[in-house]
Amino acid sequence: MGCRSWGGRAMAQALGLCIGLCIATGACALSDTPRDAGASAPAATGAFREIKWEDLVPKDWDPLKEFKNTNLALLKDSDPRAAELLKRMRETWDNAPTNNDMDGASVRIPGYLVPLEDGKSGLKEFLLVPYFGACIHTPPPPANQIIHVKADHPPKGLRSMDTVWISGTLKALRSDSDMGASGYRMDAVVVEPYVDKK
Repeated sequence: MGCRSWGGRAMAQALGLCIGLCIATGACALSDTPRDAGASAPAATGAFREIKWEDLVPKDWDPLKEFKNTNLALLKDSDPRAAELLKRMRETWDNAPTNNDMDGASVRIPGYLVPLEDGKSGLKEFLLVPYFGACIHTPPPPANQIIHVKADHPPKGLRSMDTVWISGTLKALRSDSDMGASGYRMDAVVVEPYVDKK
């Protein structure tokens, strides 16, 4: 199932709850045990400031603001209003604003990868997302929660939903792919396996 595929009412409710809670509470942190992943370069140095996913969202942006008075439980899957609501939600999230303070920042951030271009030389392009399953079996998160990554040194041996750290200069630059709209772009200097701090 592609990122742009939508289910019915249950999907909309789950999506709204998941994204709203994830962004509002900062619960997008990685907790799964990562699979082995190939590093693209030596470990990042102190030149990159570690950030969290909520840092990418403007503090005054509420992804569910215009949908708060909508009772999804009253809509049946076949109701044209449900389809229209899902379309409005997708447009709102595809056009989610970025945090201007992050444009040009040298950062390090963990996430799950969604491959876009993989070849013999390694993974050249991928999307970095804050939670497992984003853009694979569920609709994509808001654009300000997706980073389009091009690796300076393409890592090898990475698979879909592997957990990694990326380090580089973040740009507020929108792009669109079959897997989702991204609000940020990074030419990653370092792509390395995610290791949970314990």
